[in-house]
Amino acid sequence: METVIGNPFIKALIFLFLVSATTAAGDAPFIISHKKASLTRLNSCAERVSVSIDIYNQGFSTVYDVSLVDDSWPKDLFDIISGNTSKSWERLDAGGILSHSFELDAKRQGMFHGAPAVITYRVPTKVSLQEAYSTPILPLDILAERPTENKLDWAKVMNDSFYIC
Repeated sequence: METVIGNPFIKALIFLFLVSATTAAGDAPFIISHKKASLTRLNSCAERVSVSIDIYNQGFSTVYDVSLVDDSWPKDLFDIISGNTSKSWERLDAGGILSHSFELDAKRQGMFHGAPAVITYRVPTKVSLQEAYSTPILPLDILAERPTENKLDWAKVMNDSFYIC
């Protein structure tokens, strides 16, 4: 007696199921988002935080009503200098990218750990809004005491490294 798995009809059904599941998953959008933050020292008691967020649709279908919200910047620690911490777009095509940036002024010294930004979007085949998260940022050491760099000292170190004793 032939086993059920050995039956050619059952093999064909399993194969068709796997192919249809792979194809269905391959047609879906796949949202990836990268959040970056950098510090610029303005003077000894002022530092600016530049934030940029890129949203990629690595899938094979367009998403609609894309919204980005990055509310991880407390108002008692940061002032918005330019841009907004949220943004909306009508759509993000398959293979497309959306970018958003804003700048903040830090109000006080300390270590800051920012949370990922939240991206919501609509897929025509689903009723509810879908949600994705950006990468988190590395901790920011706001207004940290950093040794001053003397460019002349760096030039001397570089020059000395070329001599062989």
